[in-house]
Amino acid sequence: MTAPTTATDVNQPSLQHAAPTGRRMSWPVLLLVIAGALALVSLVRLVTGADGITNVSQMSTALQLAVPIGLAGLGGLWAERAGVVNIGLEGMLILGTWFGAWAGFQWGPWTGVLVGIIGGCLGGLLHAVVTVTFRVNHIVSGVAINILALGATRYLAPLAFEGHQGGSAKQSPAIEPLGHFTVPGLSDALRDLNAKGWFFVSDVAGLLGGLVTNVSWLTLIAVALIPATWWILWRTAFGLRLRSCGENPVAAESLGVNVYKYKYLAVIISGGLAGLGGAFLSIVANPFYLEGQVSGRGYIGLAAMIFGNWMPGGLAIGAGLFGYTDSLNLRGGSTNVHALLLLGALLLVIGAIWLAIRKKYVSAVVTLVVGALVYAWYAGTNEVPNQVVAATPYVITLVVLALSAQRLRMPRANGLPYRKGQGG
Repeated sequence: MTAPTTATDVNQPSLQHAAPTGRRMSWPVLLLVIAGALALVSLVRLVTGADGITNVSQMSTALQLAVPIGLAGLGGLWAERAGVVNIGLEGMLILGTWFGAWAGFQWGPWTGVLVGIIGGCLGGLLHAVVTVTFRVNHIVSGVAINILALGATRYLAPLAFEGHQGGSAKQSPAIEPLGHFTVPGLSDALRDLNAKGWFFVSDVAGLLGGLVTNVSWLTLIAVALIPATWWILWRTAFGLRLRSCGENPVAAESLGVNVYKYKYLAVIISGGLAGLGGAFLSIVANPFYLEGQVSGRGYIGLAAMIFGNWMPGGLAIGAGLFGYTDSLNLRGGSTNVHALLLLGALLLVIGAIWLAIRKKYVSAVVTLVVGALVYAWYAGTNEVPNQVVAATPYVITLVVLALSAQRLRMPRANGLPYRKGQGG
């Protein structure tokens, strides 16, 4: 005779297996894929002569632009791992920019960073009250927060900044810099190696050089938050309980987890991370608040989180990719984007071969035709219009999401309304 099954016996596996069940790429395979992609980029650089696509300055700019995207995506990951969809990341970034600049020009940049985080937390708290307590549709709440944040900062900016030197209705006074650091010796050596233009080696030097040249202290904090998030959510009891709220809140409640508390904490932390990204924009990227400076980075951060399959490591790669494409606008945009057309054509051909190997012949033919058209665009032109350069980050976002949609698996209870005791 077998012992009767208890609720704990039934539901315990739901908590232990709260991570995605899809097949994950191992570290050696991931590093091999990254090395292959970098080798392909190096080949394109040699063929096109567009040395700017992997130089140290380009990579340094890409890292700076990736930080607010990555922080927004990290905020989305915390919320959605607890089962709350956070479309309001854009608004929380906006709150972070305004609160960070408002406190920064008066009491210093580090105070601005702290107050920017608080501003984002306020947005997260509002989202938690509306979605968790009142069970309003998460998308509706997030869109409302985006609109509210934009309207509130437009109203407050003239009151806070007008009358101060350098301030106006749409811009704050200048904020003291947080400071940057460069690793002495190593930065110069990598820059010299990058300048030689060697295949692959110079490109690796450019990538690494961007990580040790003119790096903000806030960038170091943002990068450290990636492994910290992974450790907290996947290696602690707190993280297990939080993720269980996004996978099976009924099972979590039956084991004594206060689902409301964990959802609230996750969404407030989500807002704080987005607020930190906003403070980065108004204190580090630009030393002042400027209306409209967020420019959709909250939505791109959400896309980076989805591309990363709700995992911190994949999110970081997605943020780096989107930050890199965004940096093309600032450094030799037309030349570099034209060179990337050749890269796109090569990737499409490789994709067509892969599809053919898997016997998906129709998809392979379509992919090959698209690759041929992209190559024809590259071969028939010397540069691309500025409008294409400006749209590149958003086009890349859509393409990457479309190509990665097949392997995604979000938390099971993500976006679903929850009422305490509903499993009883």
